[in-house]
Amino acid sequence: MAHPSVRSLLPLSWQVPDEFHRRLGDQPGRQRTMKADGHLLVILHAPPKPDEPEREGRFFWRDANGQWTPPGTAPSQPGVGQLLTEYEQMIDRLQDAEDQAKTAREYFNLLNQLNPLVRTTRNLHEALQDAREAAPDDRQLLLWRDRAYALARSAELLHNDSKTALDFAVAQRAEEEAESSRRAATAAYRLNTLVACFFPVATLAAIFGVNLHHGMEVWDEKYAPLPMVAILGGGLLIGVLLMLFINRKS
Repeated sequence: MAHPSVRSLLPLSWQVPDEFHRRLGDQPGRQRTMKADGHLLVILHAPPKPDEPEREGRFFWRDANGQWTPPGTAPSQPGVGQLLTEYEQMIDRLQDAEDQAKTAREYFNLLNQLNPLVRTTRNLHEALQDAREAAPDDRQLLLWRDRAYALARSAELLHNDSKTALDFAVAQRAEEEAESSRRAATAAYRLNTLVACFFPVATLAAIFGVNLHHGMEVWDEKYAPLPMVAILGGGLLIGVLLMLFINRKS
């Protein structure tokens, strides 16, 4: 099979039909399966990385004799199987991160990774399903298709769990803020009630003064500064009691 003169994403050593070269552009494009002259070309994506809009393409060729290229590191695990293992490992890492997440920020960062993963695994399963229909006698494709479905399902469940946890964290935070606002409003109401009670006394004292003989002048001259310290201590104690009264639960 002669290779076209145009630039192709496929290795030149691959003896694939010319149609595959013609149908490929400068980018891998979406995940899909091509079929021509008994050959299959499965175009998949590597697991998505955060903040990288471009997807890394992975190409897998099945010739007319049913042989897959690249073969992978083990005869029982061709290249597609290795790619699925990468997805499984990524989902395991994200599952651990979801188990450890506590704050809304942590769940938000987790969802940023899960959103593209859900889309990618769903399209991965569809591409392998198309390949399975194009080569119904290839049992290996059946096993890969089933693994891809399990990946897509796991990613979707993890995404839903994380989104539910994020919604709960946001709702819990809003409830705590509402309760804090209610307590502040109650304390302000109590404080305003106390101010209204003592405001006339404070106003009269400010207008007419309170420099009256109260009988403690002798104690002040004899035991100074103990009377003043006692009055300050009593005032602080009353202030603490007042603070506890204002902040008490309804």
